[in-house]
Amino acid sequence: MTQDHHDRLDRARTAAGEAGIDALLITPGAALRYLTGYDALPLERLTCLIVPSHGPVSLVVPALEEPAARASVPEGLTVTAWPETDDPVDVVAAQLRGVRRVGLDDEMWAEKVLRLRAAMPAAEQTLAGPVLSRLRVRKSGAEIDALRAAGAAIDRVHARMGEWLRAGRTEAEVARDIAAAIVAEGHRQVDFVIVASGPNSASPHHDSGERVIEAGDAVVVDIGGTIEAGYCSDETRTYAVGEPSAEFQDAYAVLQRAQQAAVRRVAPGVTSGAIDAAARDALTDAGLGEYFIHRTGHGIGVETHEEPYIMPGSAEPVEPGMAFSIEPGFYVPGRHGARIEDIVVVTEAGVELLNHRPRELQVLPVR
Repeated sequence: MTQDHHDRLDRARTAAGEAGIDALLITPGAALRYLTGYDALPLERLTCLIVPSHGPVSLVVPALEEPAARASVPEGLTVTAWPETDDPVDVVAAQLRGVRRVGLDDEMWAEKVLRLRAAMPAAEQTLAGPVLSRLRVRKSGAEIDALRAAGAAIDRVHARMGEWLRAGRTEAEVARDIAAAIVAEGHRQVDFVIVASGPNSASPHHDSGERVIEAGDAVVVDIGGTIEAGYCSDETRTYAVGEPSAEFQDAYAVLQRAQQAAVRRVAPGVTSGAIDAAARDALTDAGLGEYFIHRTGHGIGVETHEEPYIMPGSAEPVEPGMAFSIEPGFYVPGRHGARIEDIVVVTEAGVELLNHRPRELQVLPVR
């Protein structure tokens, strides 16, 4: 995606100028990966991409990181390597003499923020995030293709859940098998594995532990990783090990309708709040609204969570090219919970689903 990276850097320069920012300063993290393709290590040694609103872009890196940087960044991007005896903050400041306002990476370490402030006391510091989010929120065709590939890879993992999920095993044992499969099915890394069984399924971000899965348990499995192209997957399905209670099955049927209602609501110009309301209202009407305790969705791309956020009251309209999750849930403390999550992309005509596993409650044999 080298040409894409050149285009992104050009758009970042333009967006910075329109925002009244003289230069963006980007350190290792999602923004650096997005702009250059370089997945730099976040170290005590400073790596900093300088994106001026006018003039050439440059990357300041420790000398020992120079080979990796040059192998990763777009051809023609200037790489300045600093030796151990130099102060890299001075190297950055020397390229920014006379600037009045700089936009700092949202993920920049506080130590580096303060050192840059001391080196450039006349320059106002602001966040680069609002500028870059405008570029990242609408995906290109190549980005959507990468998200499709990520979605298909995580679908393949969920398709194999019956191999691992059964009574008598611990959540942690199942999670280890899932993590191995995430890599085997096409991801370069595992980002998270949530296996939440029985009463633990009422905790949306449960840390898979040593609880032994029992017959009749509901089990929420929320998993994701990053593929080689640098884009993320995220998919949740709820399983039952043996026959669950009638109460749970009735609530799950409502959840399935709520998730479908939110997906159907997605179209260009519809607000994020209206999409959230489609799911939330369905759960509330069935007496489950108080148990839906999080937003309906989040954007996804080079990070698992990025803009836009699908949440109550948001007046932000969704636009073609936006990619985000639709993941309502219900969580009854001490008893059970469930969630259904798909990644969707807004199209000119409506919506495209990037996950295709069944959304009905999957009842697995106790064995």
